[in-house]
Amino acid sequence: MSLEELYRYLRWRMDPDDELAVGRFWGIMKVFEFMEGLLPEEPRVLDLCAGTGIAGAAAARATNAPLLTVLDARKEDLEKARKWIEIAGISPELRLVTGDVREVSKLVGEHDLALLWGLTMPHFDPFDVIRIFANVALSLNEDGVFVMEETDRVYGILYQVGYKDFLVESKTEDYTLISVHEGYNLKRGTFKRTYYKLPGFEKITEEEHRLWDLASQLAIGSIFFREWKLITRNEHGINGVSHLLYFRRPKKNTAREVLADF
Repeated sequence: MSLEELYRYLRWRMDPDDELAVGRFWGIMKVFEFMEGLLPEEPRVLDLCAGTGIAGAAAARATNAPLLTVLDARKEDLEKARKWIEIAGISPELRLVTGDVREVSKLVGEHDLALLWGLTMPHFDPFDVIRIFANVALSLNEDGVFVMEETDRVYGILYQVGYKDFLVESKTEDYTLISVHEGYNLKRGTFKRTYYKLPGFEKITEEEHRLWDLASQLAIGSIFFREWKLITRNEHGINGVSHLLYFRRPKKNTAREVLADF
């Protein structure tokens, strides 16, 4: 069982054949237009945990990027990046890379702008996140920029809503996907949840999730980048896009030293 199995059932708006996903694409592009002046000009774009490459294509359109590298562990989604390029009306060099974001510096060459979009971080525990930041730092040029779309789950889930033992994750005409709490890992700081498809209570997969807050990620990022800032959803004002974590000028020596201990 794997993330590929899970994402077959989760309804996440990133398929280029989905009209709502296309609307989301243009919203993401507006965010990168809003960030003009903070982003490199005509950058080589690296889209991490990219899924179908929706965010990478939007960034490439907004910045006139000559190169777009799309990386994800789920190979079956990557080919859809070609359709996003078509929708965007652009023609950068497109590189599709199947691999682990925790090893990205070994999988790609140097880029100018890296993205991690779509509230992806619950899949990674604190040790994973240190490896991700270090690898991204090594994948960027000396003035490179790393932008993450994120939300604060400590406030949004643990405080505003409350953690749920039983949760409906997705619902369609054909099935309902639920998740059930199965435990907590003290060492990794992750909640274990098992996913089932109804009707039939068919087990889909088991996952461990970290409920990240924004401050912790900014703090970790500050170790590996000389400049960092939070851009809230109220500041950029684009519906459907969450808060942005912005990092610039990677500390490559720090990244190498940290990864040498892993």
